[in-house]
Amino acid sequence: MTKYSPTLKAEIVQKYLDGQSSVELSRQYGLSASEIRKWVQRFKLSGVNTLKPRRTRRSFTAEFKLTVIDYYHTHEMSMIEVAAKFDVNACQISAWGKAFDQEGLAGLQPRRKGRPPKMGIKSSKKHLRHLKDQSELERLREEVSQLKKENHDLKLERDVTKKSIALFGRLKPVKKRK
Repeated sequence: MTKYSPTLKAEIVQKYLDGQSSVELSRQYGLSASEIRKWVQRFKLSGVNTLKPRRTRRSFTAEFKLTVIDYYHTHEMSMIEVAAKFDVNACQISAWGKAFDQEGLAGLQPRRKGRPPKMGIKSSKKHLRHLKDQSELERLREEVSQLKKENHDLKLERDVTKKSIALFGRLKPVKKRK
């Protein structure tokens, strides 16, 4: 659900264009004046459709992000004006700029969100298909590295178990045989 309906936004924008100031409208409707000015700028640049909420999540290519950042740096426009022109949020432009400064073009590449999937049944089948396509030497190297990783994990688990037994003792006392 959106915070403000598109009809309310359109009404406020029309009143602004008719001559009322954003401060008056902000007092009248209980909104911030900067939010009203953002709506007006977006309306002027792209029309009434920018006031409507989006139903789908959008993803942007690295080339588009780079174009927006380049446009912002080469033109004498504010970030809000550039955001209205390209129909994105100003905070997105800022985040893209920081990512580009820190990581270069790789920082603009889309990434999957969330935790990476664990190696389950489906992914292990995919892994086996991948191993089949590799040469014998590559397959053996990858298998050795996988076994080393598994060995390291088991050693860590063993060490944690030993330390917990040393600190907290065994859960059940061990009976001594006679």
